[in-house]
Amino acid sequence: MANPQLTALYGPERRELILRAAVREGLLDPDDAQLAGFLDLDAVAATVDALHRAFPDSVEVLHAFAAKANSLVPVLERLRALGMGCEVASPGEFAQALAAGFEPGRIVFDSPAKTRRELARALELGVAVNIDNWQELARVDELLTARQAGQAERTRQAGQTRSRIGVRVNPQLGAGAIGAMSTATATSKFGIALADEGNTARLVAAFRERPWLGWLHCHVGSQGCPLDLMADGVAATVALARRINRELGRRQVVGLDIGGGLPVNFADDRVAPDHREYVERLRAHVPDLFSGEFRLVTEFGRSVLAKSGFTAAYVEYTKTSGGRAIAITFAGAQVATRTVFAPDSWPLRVTAHDGTGAAKHGEPVEQDVAGPACFAGDLVARARPLPLLEPGDLVALLDTGAYYTSTPFSYNSLLEPAVHGVTVASDGAVRFETLRRAQTVEDLLGRTGG
Repeated sequence: MANPQLTALYGPERRELILRAAVREGLLDPDDAQLAGFLDLDAVAATVDALHRAFPDSVEVLHAFAAKANSLVPVLERLRALGMGCEVASPGEFAQALAAGFEPGRIVFDSPAKTRRELARALELGVAVNIDNWQELARVDELLTARQAGQAERTRQAGQTRSRIGVRVNPQLGAGAIGAMSTATATSKFGIALADEGNTARLVAAFRERPWLGWLHCHVGSQGCPLDLMADGVAATVALARRINRELGRRQVVGLDIGGGLPVNFADDRVAPDHREYVERLRAHVPDLFSGEFRLVTEFGRSVLAKSGFTAAYVEYTKTSGGRAIAITFAGAQVATRTVFAPDSWPLRVTAHDGTGAAKHGEPVEQDVAGPACFAGDLVARARPLPLLEPGDLVALLDTGAYYTSTPFSYNSLLEPAVHGVTVASDGAVRFETLRRAQTVEDLLGRTGG
């Protein structure tokens, strides 16, 4: 099922309009700005609106954007203004969420390796915390006991923090098509494994002994995971929540963090599946999720931004080798890391444009689109049929609004490119704003001790 309203925002005509405007304004230049990322902020707003409308009014939901997908502070600020919360998984993402103005109560802290200092700060601020393992649970016990000692007026039953505290569980349902993106396998590093002997009973006891535990968290995986697998993980979490409440004789588990992970279609411009389709699968697998019994948190990232962005780079040289045409561009492993190192799992569409940004036409020729990094595998496309590329042309890597230019890989000390936000007025006028300025050589030297 595709969402036609969203798909209309991701078409080639709109991308070409943006690309031509970027060339005219010098945001792309063969001498001074050979590579840049672009994020269509109108498309982002439409996607966030569709996400909110996909979930029924019968349940209280906080949609917390997964900051790992795009942690640029201006992007996070825009998402906050659109009504989202923020899920963070590192001290850096935590700081970026605070800098973007998110209220602590709308931040969710996930990570399998939280330090005492990080946990203490989250509990002090009132940030939601999902506990990953038994040792972390003991660590939180210690921190809350210390807070209790320092604040005697608060009892253990009333809690010593404003934080919503939950436990991440692993329903051990198996993997999707990409093993590295599947977090509910039998041996996953994430969460407490429900099928391992004794763990479910131990979880019930843990909640009985800690009235401040009120949430459960489950995330089955992301790209490559089918919707039914994701929904089965939510169903297992609901079943556990009800067991805990039933055995405790009280409504202690009041909320469920159901993660994110909606796969993105990288094959064409269609938005399929969309968040509405995922909600339909949830209704089929666990209809009581929307009864209002539990508050919900989601953690969508890639599906919120990926299709709203593209990366543009100039072709510097072309050659043939063994009869294969090769275009050397400025977009490679530093901005398309997953595609370069795992091309079968993360293929990207590439479009060809002339130096003005206009689409190139002509008989398709199989050619490699290579990046600038100094190793042989730095290819964003292999034997891809495209109009024959020439020096001074542009290539666009599509669906890169999440995880690509916003999360650069500093191989060869290649400089981080600028990332520009884009809006298009009703009269077709294109306006840009800087989301991240291009890194300079001076910046690089400062970061590397020069």
